[in-house]
Amino acid sequence: MKRENIDQLVKVEYHNAESCPLKGNLFSFFQIIYVISGKGSFTINNNIASYSTGSLILLTPDDHHHLEIEDKTELLLVKFSERYIKDYKWNTINSIGCLLYGASYLSGCILQNKPDVVLVDSVVTSLLHGLNHPDIYQEELTLHYVNALIVIAARNISKMRAESVGSNTDKRILDIINYIQGNIHDPALLKVAVIAREFGLSETYLGSYFKNHCGETITHYILNYKLRLIEHRLLFSDMRINEIVTEFGFSDESHLNKFFKKQHKVSLTEFKKTKGISKAIV
Repeated sequence: MKRENIDQLVKVEYHNAESCPLKGNLFSFFQIIYVISGKGSFTINNNIASYSTGSLILLTPDDHHHLEIEDKTELLLVKFSERYIKDYKWNTINSIGCLLYGASYLSGCILQNKPDVVLVDSVVTSLLHGLNHPDIYQEELTLHYVNALIVIAARNISKMRAESVGSNTDKRILDIINYIQGNIHDPALLKVAVIAREFGLSETYLGSYFKNHCGETITHYILNYKLRLIEHRLLFSDMRINEIVTEFGFSDESHLNKFFKKQHKVSLTEFKKTKGISKAIV
C-alpha cells in the first residue's frame, strides 16, 4: 500500500466526489475532513460509521480508511503534519498531539460539543472562501483557520479523557494516559504492574500519583475509557458485538456483556436500542 506524504506543513483541499478520493493509500499526516454535503459511510481502522452533511472526521497518521459514497459528496480536507502540531506554540494545550491521536480509537464524526457546530461551519466557510478567492496574506489567514479547527477537534476528543485532567497537567501523567489510550485493546499491557514498569514507578506510587492528578484510580480510568469506546462502537458504528469482543480482548460475548452490564445495569443490546432511539429523536 502506497504511503502518501505532504511537502508542506499545512494543506487545504476541496473535493467534489462520486467515489472515494482517499482510496488505497496510507497517509503520514493528520487530516481533518469536513462533509460539506452528501452522505455515505466511512471506515476507519475497520470501524464503520455513517457520515452526512456537517460531519467532522479526524484521521491520524497511518490510519486505514475508506469512504463509501452514497450521495455525491463535497469534502473539505485539511492536512497537517505531526511536526506542525509539535512545533506550533500552543498557548494552553501541552498535550494536543496526545489528544489528536486519541481519535484513532473513534469512528465517525468527532463533533460532540454542540456549540462547536457553529464555529466549525464558520471556519469551513472561511477556508472555502480563501480557496476560491485567494488574496494577499492568504497563507497567514489559512493557518489561523486551520489552527482553530485543530483546537476544536482537540476539545471534542478531550471528552473521551478523564474530565478532571486539565490541559496543563504534569507531562508524565499525560504520557501515562497516552500509553493507556494507545494500548486500550490489549488487556495484558493495561495491568497496573506493567504500566508501573513501563514508567519506572512502583505500583503503589503509580496508584497514588495517578489518583492525585486525575481524581480517580488508574483502574477506574481504564475501565471508564474502555467503556466509552465500547459505547461509541455501539452507537456510531456498524460493528457486531463479536467484533467488539475481539477488538477489546474479551474472552467472549458473555464476558463483554457481563462487563458492560455491571457498569450500565443494562445489556449491550438494550443499551444500543434505547440510546439509539434517543439519538434519533435528538
